[in-house]
Amino acid sequence: MKKIIALLTGGTTNEAVVSLKSAATIAQNLDTSKYEVYKITLNNTDWFYETEENEKISIDKNDFSLTLAGKKIKFDGVFIVIHGSPGEDGKLQGYFDMIGLPYTTCNALTSAITMNKGYTKDVVCGIENIHVAKSMQIFKNGNYTLAQIQSKLKLPYFVKPNNGGSSIGMSKVKQAEDLPLAIEKAFNEDNQILIEEFVEGREFSIGVFQSEGKVIVLPTTEVIPKSEFFDFEAKYTPGATQEITPGRMTDEEKNRVEKIVTEVYQRLNCRGVVRIDYFLENNTGNFYFIEINTIPGQTATSFIPQQVAAYGLSLQAFYTKIIEETMFN
Repeated sequence: MKKIIALLTGGTTNEAVVSLKSAATIAQNLDTSKYEVYKITLNNTDWFYETEENEKISIDKNDFSLTLAGKKIKFDGVFIVIHGSPGEDGKLQGYFDMIGLPYTTCNALTSAITMNKGYTKDVVCGIENIHVAKSMQIFKNGNYTLAQIQSKLKLPYFVKPNNGGSSIGMSKVKQAEDLPLAIEKAFNEDNQILIEEFVEGREFSIGVFQSEGKVIVLPTTEVIPKSEFFDFEAKYTPGATQEITPGRMTDEEKNRVEKIVTEVYQRLNCRGVVRIDYFLENNTGNFYFIEINTIPGQTATSFIPQQVAAYGLSLQAFYTKIIEETMFN
C-alpha cells in the first residue's frame, strides 16, 4: 500500500518563491509507485491543498488532515520544503512533533539553532580543523556603535541577517562609510545580524545526508560568482555563477572536508539532507565554516540536485532514501 505524503511548501518570508520552485523539482521526482503525494501550500493566511479545478481546500491544523469529497485524508509523513520560516526555524517541526507526524528535516531544536548563524558557529567551534571568521553579532536597537565594530573587525566585512537564507539582505562592505547602509539592509530582514571579517579563499557548498544509519557526503560544488559575492541573484539566476561539481580539491582537502562536515552533521544532530557552505582559505587551505542550510534548495539551479547526479544517484532514488530514513526507519 502506498504511503500518503504531504509535500509542504510556501512559507511566510521572501524565500517562499524559492520554496515553490524547490517543491516543483521534488514533486517531479518522487516515486509515485511508493507514495501518494499531496502538495500543501502554507502562507501568511492559510494552509491549503489546491485541486485540479483550482479549488483551495484548507488543512485541518488539529491533526494536519485534508478532507476531499467528504473523505478525510491523514498523512503518513511530511516532506518539508519551506526555506526560511516556519519550515527551517523549528516551528513546524515542533508542531509535527506534538501531533506525532514524522517529517524529512532536522528536529525542532537543531532547526532553531542552525537558523541562527551566530549560535551555529559557537556550536561547531572546537571541531578538529574547523575555523570560523572573526565576527560580531548585533541586535536592532542594541547597545553597539559603528566605532566598536570597526575597532574589533578588519575590513572588508560581510553583513548578513543572522536568521535567514538565500543571501537575502546580505552585503559586502569594503569601506567603513558603507557599513550603516549594509546594517540597515540586514535589519530589514532580521532583528539580529552578523558582521564577519572577509576570508580570502575559494568557496564551496557540500551536501550531507544520512541513509541506512550512515552519514553520506555528496561531491562538493565549487562556487565562482561573476558578481562580487554569492548573493541572491547569483544563486538563482542561471549563468550568474560558475559552478563546478565536483569542486576542485586535492585528495587531502577532500578527505579533510568530508571528515569535518560529517562531524558538523553529527554534532548538530542533523536529519535528512543539509548543505554546508565553506571556504578553503588561500595560501593555508584552512577550512572556514560559513553556514549550514537544513532545508537546502532543490530548484533547477540548486547545488543538491547537481551533487546527487555527480554521486551517481537519480533524484527519485535520493528522495526515496531521504523519506525512508526520516519517516519510516
